[in-house]
Amino acid sequence: MSRSTRAATTAARRVTRNGVASPLKPKEEDLEIPIKEEQESPQRISRKRMSIPTSETKSRKKVKIEDESKLISPPPTDDTSYTDPPPKQTPSKKSPGKDLQEKKLKAYAQFASQSPFPDFQHPTPEECKVAHRILASIHGPRVRPKEVVASTTRAGCGDSPSVLDALVRTILSQNTSDKNSTRAKLSMDKVYGGSDKWDAIVAGGQAKLQEAIKCGGLSVVKSKVIISILKQAHEKYGEYSLDHLHQASSEDAMREMLSFQGVGPKTASCVLLFCLQRESFAVDTHVWRITGLLGWRPKNASRDETYAHLDVMIPDEDKYGLHILLVTHGKKCDECKAGGKNLGKCELRKAFRNAKVKGEAGEDVKEEEVEEIKMEEDEEEKTPVKKRQKK
Repeated sequence: MSRSTRAATTAARRVTRNGVASPLKPKEEDLEIPIKEEQESPQRISRKRMSIPTSETKSRKKVKIEDESKLISPPPTDDTSYTDPPPKQTPSKKSPGKDLQEKKLKAYAQFASQSPFPDFQHPTPEECKVAHRILASIHGPRVRPKEVVASTTRAGCGDSPSVLDALVRTILSQNTSDKNSTRAKLSMDKVYGGSDKWDAIVAGGQAKLQEAIKCGGLSVVKSKVIISILKQAHEKYGEYSLDHLHQASSEDAMREMLSFQGVGPKTASCVLLFCLQRESFAVDTHVWRITGLLGWRPKNASRDETYAHLDVMIPDEDKYGLHILLVTHGKKCDECKAGGKNLGKCELRKAFRNAKVKGEAGEDVKEEEVEEIKMEEDEEEKTPVKKRQKK
């Protein structure tokens, strides 16, 4: 059953405070970083205990969580020995990566057929058609190509017939500009003697790949994720390939990609949409920002929550074109790009202002829009008549 037909099942699933259901799901980032521990030698620990009072020996080594930049100290133990090194702690049965993998898959399964906000009824199919039509008139229509061809001049988010290549290209495009991700991809191809040299990339190690893609930004994180995915694929299938996903169902392909460490909903959705040519509504920073301006999501919805919501609400036939057009609009429109100011000229925002003021997009969005209109009217009143006439 397609996601567009599931949209009707989202109403009245559960009611929570303020009429909006808030899912109990973790916020996932596409680039996930494993936990590292700062180890201390037994001798160093022993010397510390000789010079520090017993009451202070209960402070233990700190665990650094890289992606949150926070230090968390484990609870103290009853060990107060001054001469013998502490016993080795029994490692947890689940690694941090495995635990995160299970959370991603659980969150996807929970909202695969329903929105995490079942009482938030926007966008409607009609609203999607209106937005699609307006954006196509501004930027030109976007039609899915019959055949996917890997570009040799740009990274291309998901633009490759090879699933593994599409994954790598999408990871390189995370949190950076198209120009930077393309620079990183071309540099990587040059260093390893061509595209898709997966065995050479793994053999060369993380440091070499990091150096090769540093021109694209976040090279430390991205190099770790790429090599991790390559190793996981080879260990699982005996080769550097994920092309079997072309024959898998969309849901199975999504679960397969989410099972890899370092792959979140946005990355998997891009590969599904562009490489596998399935209907999926990927949510990048532009889509997340503009759908907030249009009142298509709750104000505080995260990007992953927005994906889960919009992938159910937006009709399949609009997903490909509307996604690309929203990204394009988010880069080109002076009012809808990051840091843009509403000047009342954007045709897309003007078309949805009426609905927002009527409260159809939610009370919080209504108040925000009414306040914005009031500010514009106040500014207009302060402007001298002669100056307004000149405009």
